[in-house]
Formats: sequence, C-alpha cells, structure tokens
Amino acid sequence: MKRTPRDIRLHQSSRYLEVKFEDETFKLPCEYLRVHSPSAEVKGHGPGQEILQTEKEEVNIVAIEPVGQYAVRLIFSDAHNSGLYSWDILYQLGHERQRMWQNYLAKLKEGGITRQAQATDHFLC
Repeated sequence: MKRTPRDIRLHQSSRYLEVKFEDETFKLPCEYLRVHSPSAEVKGHGPGQEILQTEKEEVNIVAIEPVGQYAVRLIFSDAHNSGLYSWDILYQLGHERQRMWQNYLAKLKEGGITRQAQATDHFLC
C-alpha cells in the first residue's frame, strides 16, 4: 500500500516533526530522525557498516525540502542534509519508533555512551 503524508509540520521550538498519514499521525523528534537518517553517512554502504550517531540530543531541523512527489530532505542544525526521507521511510520510522529507539539506546549502552535526557524525550516513549 502506497502511503503519502497528508501533512508534514515542523514544530521547531519543541523539536519534532509531525507527519500525518491517512491512518496515523506521528510525532517524530528531530534527534530520532537524525540518528535514523537514511543517508549513507549513517547507514553506511552495506550491512554492518552503520555508524552510531551520538551527541544529537540538541539537534533540530532547520529546513524541509520537497523531493518530487515521494520524499523530503531534512536539513538539520548540525549541517546533516544527505538523507532522503521517502514517505515509506517516514511511515516506518513512525510505526516502528519505540522498537527502533530502544535499539538505538541499547547500542549507546553497549558502546558505553551516555545520552543526555531532553525535555522532548516524552515524544520518544
């Protein structure tokens, strides 16, 4: 099933992106979107080449650029801008948010990396 967002709205002061699909609405924190960027800089160029993103608690989205009728490019305050967030990727990030966030926190813990809690953490639970 092809999913296309009905609305994408940036809540910059609260640091989250609201993505409304026909059947669901997701509030996706900027940090979460940044650490799960679909870019090669984050995903690597193949399985096992992922690069754990750290110290992104304060990151924000500064711009959203449409890419055709299928995606957006999110420009982050740390200058990251190389990932295209297709509608399918945005839906997956919303639908699997809790599992993906818990996996991310587990990887930080495995690496001995401490994440600073933020006021926006309630969006991640």
